[in-house]
Amino acid sequence: MADLLSDEEIEAQLPADWERDGDEIVRTFEFDSYLPGVGFASGIAGIAEDAWHHPEITITWGEVEVRLTTHDAGGITEKDTDLAARFNDAYE
Repeated sequence: MADLLSDEEIEAQLPADWERDGDEIVRTFEFDSYLPGVGFASGIAGIAEDAWHHPEITITWGEVEVRLTTHDAGGITEKDTDLAARFNDAYE
């Protein structure tokens, strides 16, 4: 099981455009329409599966909200911040 990050570690390791929301980190990715968001969600789902760490993904018109937490650790771990950075790379 991964170790929980301290508040200071979360702040230092939080990738660009991600925010902390309690025991999760969250980011909303923006798109010009619905289908590009669906494609992005599908792509990051593959990245998540490879990492064996699965986010909550909400798709709406022009937006994909992603929430990460490590359930078995009870909060935010390096697994979350690492995967968030990989999602940012996929978005660029």
